[in-house]
Amino acid sequence: MTSTSTSADRDAAHGGVVTPGVIAVHLWAAARAAAGTARADLSVEGPLSLAEVTAAVLGEHGGDARLQQVLGVCSVLVDDRPTGTTDHAEVVVRPGQAVQYLPPFAGG
Repeated sequence: MTSTSTSADRDAAHGGVVTPGVIAVHLWAAARAAAGTARADLSVEGPLSLAEVTAAVLGEHGGDARLQQVLGVCSVLVDDRPTGTTDHAEVVVRPGQAVQYLPPFAGG
């Protein structure tokens, strides 16, 4: 079965829409629990590296050690693309894109 959902579809289902000039950050499961929120919108004037996005999310939460630990083990998607083992400093995130932090799940 082929999925036809888009980043905008997921954003709408997760409480918002994609906005130009904003990087939508979605935090799932343990990341959401550690941050106390499911979504953060980062207002930006241009592209950021994924490392900069992560630093901005941590900065919004006072550098919380638990959140930092959880984000460090997450799988990350930029729109529909997994970042895999690519250095986060090398991954470009543009305004209007969505970043999803997916913590490991038991059994999968």
